[in-house]
Amino acid sequence: MKELTLDAIRPGLEGEIPATIATCAPDGTPNCAYLSQVEYVDPAHVALSWQFFNKTRENVLANPVACLLVVDSRAIGRYRLVIRYLRTETSGPLFERMKARLAGIASHTGMSGVFKLRGSDVYRVESIERVPGPVLPPPPERRNLLAAVRDCARKIGAVTDLQGLLDTALACIAENFSIDHAIVLLRDAGGERLYTVASRGYPDSGVGSEIPLGHGVVGVAARERTPIRIGFAQAEYAYGRAVRETALREGLALETEIPLPGLAESRSQLAVPIEAFGRLIGVLFVEAAEDLRFGYDDEDALVAVAGQLGTSIHVMQSAAEPEEEVLAPGAGAPAPAGPPLAVRHFAENDSIFLGGDYLIKGVAGSIFHALVSDYLATGRTEFSNKELRLDPRAKLPDLSDNLEARLILLSRRLDERDAGVRIEKSGRGRFRLCVSRRLELVEAGA
Repeated sequence: MKELTLDAIRPGLEGEIPATIATCAPDGTPNCAYLSQVEYVDPAHVALSWQFFNKTRENVLANPVACLLVVDSRAIGRYRLVIRYLRTETSGPLFERMKARLAGIASHTGMSGVFKLRGSDVYRVESIERVPGPVLPPPPERRNLLAAVRDCARKIGAVTDLQGLLDTALACIAENFSIDHAIVLLRDAGGERLYTVASRGYPDSGVGSEIPLGHGVVGVAARERTPIRIGFAQAEYAYGRAVRETALREGLALETEIPLPGLAESRSQLAVPIEAFGRLIGVLFVEAAEDLRFGYDDEDALVAVAGQLGTSIHVMQSAAEPEEEVLAPGAGAPAPAGPPLAVRHFAENDSIFLGGDYLIKGVAGSIFHALVSDYLATGRTEFSNKELRLDPRAKLPDLSDNLEARLILLSRRLDERDAGVRIEKSGRGRFRLCVSRRLELVEAGA
């Protein structure tokens, strides 16, 4: 008979049916208790949630061997595991994964004020056996995940520009994984925030919206550089609850925060770090309106897709611009007629408003300010990435400047505002400022 492996019974660790742990006191007295959470760590280890200093924990600390019963709710298959306690983790990726999932379980069961994770108890799995009894046939798979990953990798690897890469990745996830709502966020140059650069499935794209590292499911996944998966709706890790602090901190009575896109009733969430060559690039986030939509296999598959995406982004960011001269100012374009559109610039944080509507801030704001300044001074509309990197007005960081991502962000925000000015690519490493309204630059922060 083939020996059972932990990987083969991972569906039984999802927790739809609570697991049971049996321990023994030093005097031989047995004790059984339900567990809130069993987390897969690797093919040889699991982690159990520690919430209370109860009889179970007292027994384990005195006698490290325990018996664990888990149930696969799909087929009602039951498995008995002999496990040995090794250590307790109270911080780090494993702890944060379990803390997030436990918050969802607590919300789902009405125990938010009771279920607080104190630690992740790591155990080595010494043996696994199937408990005799009837089982149901496993449900058919919704999709072949290996084939889905293969198709995504092929299509992502064929794209040569960042905008096409982001659109292709989100389209592949929708087509191959039947995931209708997804977001890509990139890490900013300062490293403490993430900003939305692409989304799919939402009425408002949310491009330009930000979230700090460590905040919500997205921010925790980025900070710990580990996937965070939640199967039930809950508020503590709601990724859309970004800190709205800019106006107060900077003394501006202005709304400069772009709302994050999101489902009104998001019940399942999965945030996967996008990494390459040891560097955190961003986060891929998906969500659904049904409970327990994403399992371990979905997580594994999307980690693979995020890895391919991260490698492609890294290569594009590292590639040198095409050999070209810095563009010389050309003949001035004629100014459009009609009433002017006020482009208001706040120098303190490079916030840009078109009329009374907020557009963007930060590096993307400084880029737009430089483009508009040159356009108004000379009528110039043709620019190159290379010269923008050399322009101190753009305020690009020295390392990993993400210029292409900032231009995509700015372009999409301008398209959404539809205020008479936009950016379009005019060649490799080149772009054009298209203006159909007369512009008036106002230095509001002066």
